[in-house]
Amino acid sequence: MKRRAGEREKKLKKKELLQELGKGRLPYMTPVDANFHQLWKSKYSKLIFRKSDTVPEELHQMVQEGFLTLREHDCFFQDLVRIKGKDFVTPVSRILIGNPGCTYKYLNTRLFTVPWPNEGYDIKYCSPQIHDACKALIRLNDYLHIEAVKALQDFLETKEINDTTVIYREQNFATSLTEKGSVSKDQSSCCVRADNYMSLKNRTSYNVTLLNYMDPLQMLYLKQEPYFGMGDMAVSWHHDENLVERSTVAVYSYSCEGSAVAESDEQTLKGRDPAVWHVGLKVAWDIETPGLAMPLHQGDCYLMLDDLNMTHQHCVLAGFSPRFSSTHRVAECSRGTLEYIFGQCELALQNLQTDLDSMALSLKSLETAVIKQAEEIHNEVEFEWLRQFWFQGKRYLKCTDWWLKPIAKLEEFWRKMEIMTSLVLSEFRKEEQIEEQRNKTIRCFLLVLTERQRLRKEWTASDLSENLIHMMCINRLLPYTSLYLIKAPARCLE
Repeated sequence: MKRRAGEREKKLKKKELLQELGKGRLPYMTPVDANFHQLWKSKYSKLIFRKSDTVPEELHQMVQEGFLTLREHDCFFQDLVRIKGKDFVTPVSRILIGNPGCTYKYLNTRLFTVPWPNEGYDIKYCSPQIHDACKALIRLNDYLHIEAVKALQDFLETKEINDTTVIYREQNFATSLTEKGSVSKDQSSCCVRADNYMSLKNRTSYNVTLLNYMDPLQMLYLKQEPYFGMGDMAVSWHHDENLVERSTVAVYSYSCEGSAVAESDEQTLKGRDPAVWHVGLKVAWDIETPGLAMPLHQGDCYLMLDDLNMTHQHCVLAGFSPRFSSTHRVAECSRGTLEYIFGQCELALQNLQTDLDSMALSLKSLETAVIKQAEEIHNEVEFEWLRQFWFQGKRYLKCTDWWLKPIAKLEEFWRKMEIMTSLVLSEFRKEEQIEEQRNKTIRCFLLVLTERQRLRKEWTASDLSENLIHMMCINRLLPYTSLYLIKAPARCLE
């Protein structure tokens, strides 16, 4: 419900913004404009840019070879995402690489990491070249982590100095009026707290990188940037989703400039060369502040510090040449790791017991809270994990089979939870329960089952439903209990 409300709010804001603009366009600046650097410093100071010549040449070579290897092995995939209740295929092809067992969700699609080499994990890659590509990306990840820590520390120290200066002046003014005041108390309140420095590592410890690839000349259509007239967009205006609050996003860009026209013959867009890729930034839902378009060349990097991803929006403006990017993130994974979901399964299955003599299964408790918790975890396993994984088919097998064993384990947990659902239904048919307590449990149980029914219909009603059924191996994953619950969960209680 919160997501839907947020989407409605965004749609309304966009409509209002376009109405205010009418047929006009907002101004934006590129480095060729005289006031570009002043605008950058005053309104976009948390955007940090690193030109390619500041990055070690050896790292450039490793990463760029890694990009090409992954493309040669067909490891980039367009995602089917849901926006405003409709399914879309992304124009950009992607692959998620990161910590083993970690996932990242955006636009209702959960991506599963191709694990990069990690001590303590047995990861078998499909080829030595893919291993080397993943190794290069963890090397890049380590480098960008160090750069982000430095940049964020410099930013916080500069902020501390500026804030202290402002407060000191305010104190002098107040003292001159009252001939009183305690400088030390006020100064202590403005200083950057020690926990800010302690959080530097947490805000820059990237656990995933989302790799992007697009060849604009192969695209039949690219959406036009609507507010500033910046031209073709590879990625529309957005905030990055599901990140640790105030964490830094780091991006490495590699455009294959030798394979397309290097410079445009038509300067139809004021200030921006349409042949060159750019990252665009704007203050969210603001028509007063000019936008920023920063050109991106081979090996350039940029960092979005602190709350920039929250207060501003960014887009990617397409050039003419194919481009790769590696976008390193501190994904909010409190509900998105194998460790988490296995823990949830174990919690739900605590209510299932086996008779040692007959080996018959039964429930330990019929308390409403216990039943509700188990069935909600049941839904989470099916719709947030199993369906998401199998919906994306065998894409991960192009790199590694690492996910197959944990997914098989999740399937086994899921089957046991299906049995628990049928056991609950059997208990409801018995007369021994107190009617008031029984009705309360039934109402609660029905809510979760109704949601399960709705979600199953939503998944199978997709335009890709036939492929989805095959990809999910639906006959293997849906035993008799679920098949009749899909049709009429309420009827099962009659």
